[in-house]
Amino acid sequence: SVTLLPDLNVGSQEEELRNTVMQLRETIVQQKETISKQLGTINELTNKLSLCASATNQRKNGKGGLWGKDKQNTMGDVPTDKNDSIDSLGKIMQGLKERLENLEQQQMRANISGASFPSELRDLLQWRLGELEKQLLKKVSNFEEEKSMLSNATAAYRLKTESTLNALVERINELEKGGGDFKSPELFKLSLPQRTNYLYGRITKTLPEMYAFTLCMWIKSSASPGIGTPFSYGVPGQANEIVLIEWGNNPLELLINDKVAQLPLEVRDGKWHHICISWTTRDGQWDAYQDGERQGAGDNLAAWHPIKPGGVIILGQEQDVVGGRFDAGQAFVGELSQVNIWDRVLKPGEIQSMANCSSYLPGNVISWLSSNVEVFGRGAFKRPLEMCQERLLSF
Repeated sequence: SVTLLPDLNVGSQEEELRNTVMQLRETIVQQKETISKQLGTINELTNKLSLCASATNQRKNGKGGLWGKDKQNTMGDVPTDKNDSIDSLGKIMQGLKERLENLEQQQMRANISGASFPSELRDLLQWRLGELEKQLLKKVSNFEEEKSMLSNATAAYRLKTESTLNALVERINELEKGGGDFKSPELFKLSLPQRTNYLYGRITKTLPEMYAFTLCMWIKSSASPGIGTPFSYGVPGQANEIVLIEWGNNPLELLINDKVAQLPLEVRDGKWHHICISWTTRDGQWDAYQDGERQGAGDNLAAWHPIKPGGVIILGQEQDVVGGRFDAGQAFVGELSQVNIWDRVLKPGEIQSMANCSSYLPGNVISWLSSNVEVFGRGAFKRPLEMCQERLLSF
């Protein structure tokens, strides 16, 4: 996504516009208050002027009028003595007329100014809005260009990560279905507590043709003699296409196309161990890892033989024919979890990060999901898996 940083110039212009509008509003309010006060003053002065004119007429007619001895003085600046000259009264009237004219002129100027404010304000607002609109249109154009560039980069990235996304889609589908009774769809284990020919797990998916692979799993067993067969993959015409087996007093062995390599791995101590076996058809090169460390390597194991597609994966039994004819003497006894398969040789760092609980990497060919594993036989169970840190404590 693209985050547009705020334009400081636009922000300052908006603040300036806001201040201008507030000042104009305050000016208009003040003008209205001034006009109101001036109107009140005009009315008051008009009344006083009328009183003055009436008093003058009464003096000319020889009447005491408002300035008789028994009348109250209603204007502080009008003399109350009968002997005051008419000239003094005339000066007072002339001053009042001048004040009145000044107030009327101020009112006219205030009315004119007040009428012009809305027009000026409207023009200023329209100009400011026009400027902001131009800047916003420019921002939108730049955003569309950046969006187009990011779209091209995203398409290239998506092509490079298809295999990982496919595995994630499977996990999401499992989560949407509720994930069974497990906190996460990969946090379960297959428990095979007895050495029989009817307890086993079957992975519902099959393998494609492969020229390299890595098989990883968590395994726990204390069976003796030999842990049996934790993993077997059989195809029509070759029941031992890929087999991991330890039987009798023999070490753990890897079979590919019925060819055998002995692996220097020790896992029958009743503790959890993380093991990985990688192989490539080029020179039949293989590597064996236990608890994140490479324990051994070799070559010439079924060199130049591609892994055949469309077979059956069985957990816990060795197949004499594809999908069946199990031998109880070769059955696995113990617990298995997170059996994942990739169609490439994993890097040592990737294997180590899974073994030390730094990360979990689902297989891009076979990923460990509850929905991918079927359980057969009374006594075989799927159970919640211990947390990774707990498994590490058993190393």
